[in-house]
Amino acid sequence: MAVSKGANTYNRQNWEEADFPVLCQTCLGDNPYIRMTKDKFGKECKICARPFTVFRWCPGARMRFKKTEVCQTCSKLKNICQTCLLDLEYGLPVQVRDAALKIQDEMPKSDIAQTDGTTPVGAVGKAIAPSDMLLKLARTTPYYKRNRPHICSFWVKGECKRGEECPYRHDKPTDPDDPLADQNIKDRFYGINDPVADKLMRRYNSMPKLEPPEDRTITTLYIGNLGDVIEETDLRNHFYQFGEIRSITMVSRQQCAFIQFTLRSSAELAAEKSFNKLIIKGRRLNIKWGKSQAQQGIKRPDEEEQEGMLEPVPGLPGALPPPPEEIGSNYFNLPHQEMSGPPSGPSGMPPGPPHPMSMPPPHGPPHGIPPMRIRGPPPPGMRMPPPPPPPGMMPIRPPPMPPMLRPPPGFLPSRPPPPNPQSTAIHYPSQDPTRMGATAKPEGTTEDGST
Repeated sequence: MAVSKGANTYNRQNWEEADFPVLCQTCLGDNPYIRMTKDKFGKECKICARPFTVFRWCPGARMRFKKTEVCQTCSKLKNICQTCLLDLEYGLPVQVRDAALKIQDEMPKSDIAQTDGTTPVGAVGKAIAPSDMLLKLARTTPYYKRNRPHICSFWVKGECKRGEECPYRHDKPTDPDDPLADQNIKDRFYGINDPVADKLMRRYNSMPKLEPPEDRTITTLYIGNLGDVIEETDLRNHFYQFGEIRSITMVSRQQCAFIQFTLRSSAELAAEKSFNKLIIKGRRLNIKWGKSQAQQGIKRPDEEEQEGMLEPVPGLPGALPPPPEEIGSNYFNLPHQEMSGPPSGPSGMPPGPPHPMSMPPPHGPPHGIPPMRIRGPPPPGMRMPPPPPPPGMMPIRPPPMPPMLRPPPGFLPSRPPPPNPQSTAIHYPSQDPTRMGATAKPEGTTEDGST
């Protein structure tokens, strides 16, 4: 119900009358043809408790009706919207903005010492330049989702019968223990204990920051993601404002560049002003500190641990187990005496393996190995049997000897002498049975070891 100006003449000259509200783009909505209702002195300001002109409108389709909550005097003191009480320039709560600009506004908070609107109290106009926190947290586009209708309490209880015609939102309500569910308009205005501001401050603290290296001799910045459109002139035109540039090295293959400043302070200023904020020709550039020449070949301990502790590749077979100790390097199952080897020579070096031609021939084939067949011509004094006849033919009898060449009765033919071992030596290393692990047995010894 509107309060009549003539009914109460006490301090009525301070009542506020306006023709248009002070609003942000989000609260106005996306409809350029908006209609508002104006109620002169319809409500008291929730901050200074003075009557002011109340405006009411609908920001768009399927949106809830909104109205001004504070007077224009309080809104201009803090440079905030009359409805959402967020900053008009950055779209942030007052607590975040004042912390970023390092403003300590000593505005009176009691009803007795409240301003009458004629004396400026706010310190927002004294801020000179925006800080890095404002540039990272500022909202650059309207957030129309904030104008959605409230949740239907009947739908939460399961009693809403309007269906799609219900002007309220049929969604699950937020957790009552959530800090964002308990917001106070005075805490938002004065910038004290604002849960939305605390959430934004925690987000800013978790953002990556570019810390300068401890080595004061490093004055080089790495510029990445250049692409093919950014040239050396573009980088020089941007970074010359921070100080004198000693050199700019372009690496076209890696699409990056290295900018070396003359002073360390110029490099720190350029890194602070350009990290996560530099956009040239539509490309966001990556800013990092360069490395010194001495540290490029030195690996940090954590990098060495990461290289030494690599995760196994799935699907590959595991490592083979080591061979048993009783086997060792005895691949041919030779006796222990042969494995021990002869003593070293006079020069301290172990002698090489004996030549196969100097090794004596074996007396017989080892157990389990068939006798070897010697290819080539037979040794002298050894007579080979005739080859068998082809299949289907009878063997040919030798012709009878003439009577003159027949031996006399009682004559015994002499046996050929035994073959000389020296003449049947093995001439090829591949035919040496000792190379296959065979050992010679003493003469007169049977297979079971008995003499």
